[in-house]
Amino acid sequence: MRIALRIIGTWLIGLALVLLVIDGTKTLASNVATFTSLGDVWMQVGAQSLDELRGFLRSRFFATLLDNALDVLLTYPAFAVIGLPGILFALLGRSPRRERFLRAEEI
Repeated sequence: MRIALRIIGTWLIGLALVLLVIDGTKTLASNVATFTSLGDVWMQVGAQSLDELRGFLRSRFFATLLDNALDVLLTYPAFAVIGLPGILFALLGRSPRRERFLRAEEI
């Protein structure tokens, strides 16, 4: 389980870095800080899946709350929305430390 979390976390961090490089290139070209929102990236990759997700969320119990939460999430920068779960998965997948403190004779 731990290795799966590390692999997923590594892939998400890698994707976030690619998106950050794309945003950095756009920023350098326009001389204005430019961040691509998750909604823009999702529309470029697969607009139909976004419409299907909205339809699915509208059929749930808290439809208005879920729709508003999705709208807010889609306005955030794509590298942040993908990178933060990647960092979380990578941290959850790391191996636990055996000893945290050194004894005086080990220094």
